[in-house]
Amino acid sequence: MTNSAIATDALSKSYGSTLALDALSLEVATGEIFGLLGHNGAGKTTTVNLLTTLLAPSRGTAEVAGHSVTAAATEVRRAIGYLPENVQFYDTLTLMENLRFFAQLSGLHRPDQRIRDVLRILDFEGRDRQKLGTFSKGMRQRVGIAQAILHSPSVLFLDEPTSGLDPEGVRTLRETIVRLNTEFGMTIFMNTHLLSEVTKTCTSIAILRGGKLVHQDTLANTLADFPGEDSLEEIYFRLESEPVS
Repeated sequence: MTNSAIATDALSKSYGSTLALDALSLEVATGEIFGLLGHNGAGKTTTVNLLTTLLAPSRGTAEVAGHSVTAAATEVRRAIGYLPENVQFYDTLTLMENLRFFAQLSGLHRPDQRIRDVLRILDFEGRDRQKLGTFSKGMRQRVGIAQAILHSPSVLFLDEPTSGLDPEGVRTLRETIVRLNTEFGMTIFMNTHLLSEVTKTCTSIAILRGGKLVHQDTLANTLADFPGEDSLEEIYFRLESEPVS
């Protein structure tokens, strides 16, 4: 577990009498692009909210970047970036003005050089004076990633990052995710229901069903372990249909 960017042990979350996440134990190695799969209501967003300290667990433990999400929540927040499914910006402000605002929230002082570096990484050079209200959904998602990486996090959480994007936006965002991982060494933890994106992006996967973990392995091992199946989609639905222990 010393090389783990994320590690959970029997992590659970209840809402009243409803058990949303049931004793989740998983490990994500540093440098992975990790895909968490599952139907709506499987517990994916609850998992991300626990790992990003937005929720407190009911039981169990979790560490992110070597810090406890309960005992060292501030250190976790400093180490992570987070892109929610529906990122919100100030549409009447420019790209630069929005990112300056988020940089201040992240505690960055005199952030303009870092903002310019991030704009270059995400191919936004020349758009710093453009108002966010004129940006497409795909561009806004990339701005969401920009605000999430301003403080140079080691772990980046993405909650359904390609939701609502057209094919061109999906491809551009996919290339951005891979680049952040390969060129800048970020560990990526991604919730998604798009199996096609998992096969093109992720190195490891896990599948949740009804709040329980039903599978975790590298993508390569997963595909090799089911030689009779032609696609990750078929493997996914096979695992979904098997009894949960």
